[in-house]
Amino acid sequence: MNKNYFFTLLFAFMFFAAQQGLAQAYVTVAPNQQRIEGLSIYPNPVNNGKQYIYITSKNSLTKKIEVFNALGKRALSVVLIGKELNISKLSTGVYILKITENSVSETRKLVIK
Repeated sequence: MNKNYFFTLLFAFMFFAAQQGLAQAYVTVAPNQQRIEGLSIYPNPVNNGKQYIYITSKNSLTKKIEVFNALGKRALSVVLIGKELNISKLSTGVYILKITENSVSETRKLVIK
């Protein structure tokens, strides 16, 4: 049963990744939608065992970070003053990061291997 669930989830992930493309740099945005300038998340994907990821932007303002699992349940919510986000409580999987800086929000995908 676990193998079937794993392969189903893997297939779904690969299908959506192929549809959306794996590069985050070429995301199209509606003309009236604002973006966080110079937003960068690294390392991504993250090898399991890493304790931190780094989230930076051009303005380096305080950021509200919300992390959601594949089912949409909030796994983590923090206010980030620096650039270092502790992910030690997150297990292996695919997550969605909602990053809000100066009332502008963006979402990005985070993969923990």
